Amino acid sequence: MTAITPKPATVSKTGGTGEPERRGEPEESGLPGRLNLVLAAACGLIVANLYFAQPLVGPIGVALGLSPDAAGLIVTLTQLGYGLGLLLIVPLGDLFENRKLILVMLGLSILAVLSAGLVTQAAAFLATAFAIGLCCVAVQIIVPYAAQMVPAAERGRAVGNVMSGLMVGIMLARPVSSFIAAFLPWHMVFVLSALAMTGLALFLARVLPPRVPAQRLGYGALIGSLPRLLVTQAVLRRRAAYQACMFAAFSLFWTVTPLLLASPAFGLTQIGIALFALAGAAGALAAPIAGRLADRGVSFAATRIALVGGACAFLVTHLAPEGSTLALAVLTLAAIGLDFAVSTTLVLGQRAIYVLGDEHRSRLNGLYMATSFLGGAVGSAAGAWLYAHYGWWGASLLGFALPAAALLYSLTERR
Repeated sequence: MTAITPKPATVSKTGGTGEPERRGEPEESGLPGRLNLVLAAACGLIVANLYFAQPLVGPIGVALGLSPDAAGLIVTLTQLGYGLGLLLIVPLGDLFENRKLILVMLGLSILAVLSAGLVTQAAAFLATAFAIGLCCVAVQIIVPYAAQMVPAAERGRAVGNVMSGLMVGIMLARPVSSFIAAFLPWHMVFVLSALAMTGLALFLARVLPPRVPAQRLGYGALIGSLPRLLVTQAVLRRRAAYQACMFAAFSLFWTVTPLLLASPAFGLTQIGIALFALAGAAGALAAPIAGRLADRGVSFAATRIALVGGACAFLVTHLAPEGSTLALAVLTLAAIGLDFAVSTTLVLGQRAIYVLGDEHRSRLNGLYMATSFLGGAVGSAAGAWLYAHYGWWGASLLGFALPAAALLYSLTERR
């Protein structure tokens, strides 16, 4: 495949919260359709490593001699590493040649994941959990890279296609690791993932075209510019707020529903819960659809429809008696609808911030995703606490309130 280096685009000024006009976009796509699918698969494979350990915390803790409280650090340290990587590593996409940066981060991810499958000491595994989170931010370097390699008119479609792979990876990671661990030692989840990513890295090294950013800032100045971007970019602040609420609702739902399904009311086994998660993955189909809607200029309406859908997903779970077959069916439909809504707002938000300027696109993406991730962490913790004290009613009430609050905020946005 011939490497194509895109020409840097010139960015015009913008006012208000609308998307700015752009000049100097490439006239032809630099990202062939097959490569777009490869990048989507890459995002799915990489991001799945953030979630593989979540359903395995129990057996991992027992094998490594961790107490139940200490075993929770596996998830916490992975999340902490990912959050730091979003702010400290993803902005490097505005500074270094993107192809090399993606391959370096992918290589480090392989080492971290393979280490998780080989270590036998608790402290070493916790260190690898942090490293996995830190290195797997490679996915958030790939997404703006894909957006950069296409003309503005196709940017939403490119982002949507790549993000569909990411959402599938997020949704399938837990059931896949559960299925593998049901037949093989839990270590093999990480070993097999490392092998798959090695093949991916070798393939990407052959086919990825280079992309050289126009920035000449030092690293200190690059990171120091993050607060200024957050203050000056109204579109970023608004879209990050929408997605923080939506991802908080998403994390709340997927933290609490496994507990609900395993409760005496439903009595599902681990395999049954894994099948439930598989059904929810259908919501990832929204990502490419959202990208095409953004390219057609209907983000304004599509965002509000998605926010309404996210709120309604929690309301419909109360239409049937808890524990009934109908309740399980409704809960499954709610999972699909919520995932559809979250995927939609995620892609629409990224499409909106990516037109704010080529020269700081990676930093904008890092800030956007870090804010979303923070919302997810809060939603997960709050949902677990509410479920423990007030059951599904308490948790679902917060789940409804989060997208509802984003919807109210969206009413202040001018078209």
